[in-house]
Order: sequence, then structure tokens, then C-alpha cells
Amino acid sequence: MKWLEWRFVIIDHAFELYAGSLAVIFTLLGIWLAVKLTRPKTVIVEKEVIVKSGHFVLNENELNKLGLSKREMEVLQLMAEGLSNHEIASRLFVSLNTIKTHSSKVFEKLEVRRRTQAIDKAKKLSLIP
Repeated sequence: MKWLEWRFVIIDHAFELYAGSLAVIFTLLGIWLAVKLTRPKTVIVEKEVIVKSGHFVLNENELNKLGLSKREMEVLQLMAEGLSNHEIASRLFVSLNTIKTHSSKVFEKLEVRRRTQAIDKAKKLSLIP
């Protein structure tokens, strides 16, 4: 008896059931597509890391070739320690503008644009440990 009742309900409301099922399908499709399109793209960058064990030896030839002064080397070493320009100026007892000038000269001589690039290149050239 219940089966007959369900059959009449389905027959009487066939269009509503069809439209509702289509709405559910398109809603799920929309959610799936939104998740796919808004997922961030992950980019994996592999970079060679040079690990030197043992005692650090300063590359005098490269230092002379680049023409870095003693003060510029001090600034470069303090950059490698992770200090900001203000902290470097405080430690060396000079003005902030002097440190900015030394930093720009270091970048120019090493032919780089950023602190991280300068530190990386200096380590590869064995100028800093």
C-alpha cells in the first residue's frame, strides 16, 4: 500500500523532482569547480645549498678582485648575521645613511640587487663563512 502512495507522489510531482535533482547536480558541480579554481598552485623550487665543513678560509684573490673595503666587508658580515641597517649602524657607531651607502657599494661590487643575493654570492666566493 505504501508503495502505491509513493508511486502516485512521484508521478504527481515528476517535474519538481526532476528540477530539484538538476539543481542539486549543478550545485555540486559549481562547488567542485570553485574548489578547483581557487586552490593555490604550489611551486616547488629546488636550490643547491653548499655546505662547507671545517675551517673557513677567506678567498683573498676574490676579495682583491672585487675591491671590497674593510668596512664594506664588516657590513657584509653583519648583513649575513641577519642584522638590519639600523642595527648595523648602531654596532659600527656610524649613521644609517653611511650603512646604506656601504650596502649599495657592496651590492654594486657583487653585482646583485638584494641582501640575500649578496650574502649568497659572498658565501659562494668564500668571502664570509
